[in-house]
Amino acid sequence: MTLVMEGRSEGAMREAGYRYVGHSPDRQEALEKVTGRARYVHDMELPGMLYAKMLHSPYAHAEILSLDVSEAKALPGVKAVLTGRELPYLLGLYMVDKPILAQHKVRYQGEPVAAVAAVDTRTAAKALSLIKVEYQPLPAVLSVEEALTGGVLVHEDINTLDYVKGVFFPQPNSNIASWHKTIKGDIQKGFAQAELTIENEWRLPQVAHVPLETHVVIVQADPYSPKVKIWSSSQSPFAVRNLLAKAFGISRGDITVVVPYIGGGFGGKAGIHLEPLGVVLSRVCQGRPVKIQATREEEFNQLPTREGLRGRVKTGVTKDGKIVAEEIYFDWDGGAYADYSVNVGRAAGYAGAGPYEIPNIELHSRTLYTNKVFGTAYRGFGHLETHWVIERQMDLAAQALEMDPYEFRMKNLLREGATTITGEKITAHSGCVDQCLEAVAKEIAWTGYQSAAEREKAFKTGKVRGKGLAVLHKAPAMPPNTSTSAIMQMDEDGTVRLLLGAIDMGQGAYTTMAQIAAEVLDMPLEKVKVIWENDTDKNPYDWQTVASKYTFMGGNAVIRCAQDLLRQMKEVAACVLRCPVDELTHGNERIRHIQHQDKAIAFKDLALGYAYQNGTGIGGPLIGRGVYMAEGLTNLDPATGQGLPALDWTYGAHGAEIEIDVETGEIHVLKIASAFDVGQVINRKLAVGQVVGGVIQGLGSALIEGYKYSPEGRLLNPSFTDNKIPTAKDIPDRVVPIFIENPQRDGPFGARGVGEHPMISVPSVLANAVYDALGVNFYELPLSPERIVSGLARQKE
Repeated sequence: MTLVMEGRSEGAMREAGYRYVGHSPDRQEALEKVTGRARYVHDMELPGMLYAKMLHSPYAHAEILSLDVSEAKALPGVKAVLTGRELPYLLGLYMVDKPILAQHKVRYQGEPVAAVAAVDTRTAAKALSLIKVEYQPLPAVLSVEEALTGGVLVHEDINTLDYVKGVFFPQPNSNIASWHKTIKGDIQKGFAQAELTIENEWRLPQVAHVPLETHVVIVQADPYSPKVKIWSSSQSPFAVRNLLAKAFGISRGDITVVVPYIGGGFGGKAGIHLEPLGVVLSRVCQGRPVKIQATREEEFNQLPTREGLRGRVKTGVTKDGKIVAEEIYFDWDGGAYADYSVNVGRAAGYAGAGPYEIPNIELHSRTLYTNKVFGTAYRGFGHLETHWVIERQMDLAAQALEMDPYEFRMKNLLREGATTITGEKITAHSGCVDQCLEAVAKEIAWTGYQSAAEREKAFKTGKVRGKGLAVLHKAPAMPPNTSTSAIMQMDEDGTVRLLLGAIDMGQGAYTTMAQIAAEVLDMPLEKVKVIWENDTDKNPYDWQTVASKYTFMGGNAVIRCAQDLLRQMKEVAACVLRCPVDELTHGNERIRHIQHQDKAIAFKDLALGYAYQNGTGIGGPLIGRGVYMAEGLTNLDPATGQGLPALDWTYGAHGAEIEIDVETGEIHVLKIASAFDVGQVINRKLAVGQVVGGVIQGLGSALIEGYKYSPEGRLLNPSFTDNKIPTAKDIPDRVVPIFIENPQRDGPFGARGVGEHPMISVPSVLANAVYDALGVNFYELPLSPERIVSGLARQKE
């Protein structure tokens, strides 16, 4: 792979006066990881630790008639056997609908029905084989069509489930876990003005997260008090604490969640998963620590996945290419439990039309219960899925108009002064999607679709090439009152220890926060130490590490924290130097007088309080605090979806060039150019890593990944044997990250997040390039060789 980087140079950064922001220092934890010293929960062993295994349902939907665990309990080395009958708890982020173990019936194949804790994993596995379960299979809901008919209910108790009211909208006596509506303008009037209407349906399957480190947790519950300590591979320690407290009716202060190094998450480790089972097993075992470590098959078959989707779009346009009306239905295959799926559906409600100005729109986003593995957050949070639908629809609209898809998009993109589908006005500080599209089109030398004659000529060679374009946008999907915080403590030598509530799971968040702190304090980066292990008893609060929100929110909190530390130092220094505080500045690890540069005090001499020559001291240990809460956001109107859901928008675009073997159907990606208006690059090397990693992960969804089920609802590809992800052989020949920097006025140094965005619209841009190469449109993912060959065969018929 050839990697080409474009954007503002480091020389330009220095000229702008930046010292660390915009540069590319190595990640703070790099040495720990490459030497193997980094400790993960997988590595941990505690004295007296037990090991847990789970028994999984072979049925997608069935009543549990009987469950006999007597032989398992009698096996030497077994310390506990639990079933759902003993656990009357329900859990849920937004809808409280999920038991720890299946109670009266199972709702997906792979759902755990019993758990064993034993002295070792071999004994636990043997005990599982001794458990006898009798099931009565029930009809299974295995598609969005079956879910919408409501003939079989996945949750008969949907009418009584607890949920976040006013934000999510379960429909009574149905399989609709939540129904979000966005209405702007007059849809009927808009379609009456349309001179051409384009209507299509698109689909994509569930996809696994596949972090390098599987889910793992160790729990130790105090046998003499409600106190619980948890070590978890989690993106969301404070959410785990909150949800456990709610489920078990105990104080948040009695729950400690510790997250050491974490080997990837991609959204699959947000929320709560294995922790509750660990709590109840440890309690039954009189407080012995219990470790639950998911196998790779359990990652596929039991733990949450990305939702499947059926999208239907009707677009009305004028002959000169302006969109005047659009009707969209997103039907999400959310699986057996709501988890994050309902919030994915909510995000699709306000972002699902893409970065286009549409005067008249009606958008329905319905999260549906089915008897499949349940869905959750996944990198892009539904935006890869919705942009698969929208960006393919935009190309087909251009085809129907016989218009260049670049020109068609440019006519309709959101720009300054436009309003989004929820009524938010785009300002000069919102970023520029048109600049992103222009940049990638230039990079791939876009000149429009090939002619039929050009395609026919290329077919004779056996290899055909095509180019495609696609745009994207995403804002952090989070509640209006989301907040984060930071704490700094200065040591005697002037070193700053930075404590954060967020989790660095490989994205480099801690390194960028150290850069921001060093920039504000104007001190050497190596003297800013981020404390790696996250502990809810010690670290300051952060909502969750999701939504590409942390560079923006955490960066602002760290800036305020550093400013608080400076304020304290200046107040003490003003006393020592006998001058007003506003006459002091800082730089080179010193507080100094603006006018008299020789009047200065080193940071380290203020760290624990300043000592006069006679021994008198003033000040004290320096501890800074900084908080940031999302500002100006609102809940959305339940009837129309109008409101302000977006903290900031990051816009982007992809341009791709591919080559297809017409005999085998294999797609080879020659080049992808990916442009993002990030406001300000904080760490160029980390930003490039996000783009390259996101593009390659997007290739998996585009070309090879997807769950397959039997007619009875059994997952057919629960392992790497049949459920593959991209390897080094699948990397494009060239990846061109392009960073456009229109600063976000309220962002840290103008920055916006870019963690999830590179994955969004990758399937769309490849399918658009496939059309350019073959003259064939595809409406379902993945774009496997079999699907390509079948599409070519249909074209010849």
